[in-house]
Amino acid sequence: MIKNDLFLRALKGESVDRPPVWMMRQAGRYLPEFMELRKKYDFFTRCQTPELASEITVQPIRRYGMDAAILFSDILVIPQAMDIEVQMKPNFGPYLPNPIRTKDDLEKVIVPNIQDTLGYVMDTITLTKEKLNDDIPLIGFAGSPWTILCYCVEGQGSKSFDKARGFCFTQPELAHQLLQKITDTTIAYLKAKVKAGVNAVQVFDSWGGMLSPTDYQEFSWPYIQQIVDALKDESPVIVFGKGCWFALKEMAISGASAVGVDWTCSAKNARYLSGGNITLQGNFDPARLLSPPEKIKTMVHQMIREFGKDKYVVNLGHGILPNIPLENAKAFVDAVKEYQE
Repeated sequence: MIKNDLFLRALKGESVDRPPVWMMRQAGRYLPEFMELRKKYDFFTRCQTPELASEITVQPIRRYGMDAAILFSDILVIPQAMDIEVQMKPNFGPYLPNPIRTKDDLEKVIVPNIQDTLGYVMDTITLTKEKLNDDIPLIGFAGSPWTILCYCVEGQGSKSFDKARGFCFTQPELAHQLLQKITDTTIAYLKAKVKAGVNAVQVFDSWGGMLSPTDYQEFSWPYIQQIVDALKDESPVIVFGKGCWFALKEMAISGASAVGVDWTCSAKNARYLSGGNITLQGNFDPARLLSPPEKIKTMVHQMIREFGKDKYVVNLGHGILPNIPLENAKAFVDAVKEYQE
């Protein structure tokens, strides 16, 4: 039994004394202890070494005591497993030297055996669960198929992913074949994570907002829905789409346990657009963590009042920034723990 099950109770919609809190990208680059490991090991070594990845996962929990841990990994381990080379270049970000743009490219992409290709993630889960000692839940995650396609076709990060969108619009048949391969791999991957011991999973549609509402319904949402359908009976599923306020209704009736909201959508609009019955997660502007700690606490309490303490998970509206002062991250977490109606 999980000792602090506040997060899991919020996902079930149960009434709680205060909402749970965790932060997207909490295991990582704003922490000095993470930076020490980064000096010694390259990015994918950290992801692929269970001892390192499990240590990074629990670092923020030791420091701040969030109500849930999220496994340290990366969404791009999926294309790696599918035989698509992914490099992480310093001061550049992800780089895929052989992007998928033709039928021949697509034929080389495999739907892998998860244990053979991503077994190290399951080993990380086992080690992390030992370190957490059932104190709090552990979250596993994956990128949405559309978001993964963006990198696979573009070959790198982008502000607009024009090549990826162009691929979908000029070669829709190939795009749907690639999306389905990514979806099949992601479902197998998340099921393996649940079997290995994660207590909930989150799907990150980081680039969903790049699509128009109409194109979102063709190239992103149906594949996320497949993932939710495959996982919802085995684990709580959180769906988070950055810039996807227009899809909150579909997300809310998808069978997901919770829907993430970014900072551009107010609590009032999020409750309205999602129908008011599902647990929402978010949506503090990550850059607002640069505000003074007292201001952060005031804003967090206001945010909780606007969302309501029930059916709500306090989080950022996207990942924490690398330049956030440690005391400001602490102020965010402490504000939630101190909240009283």
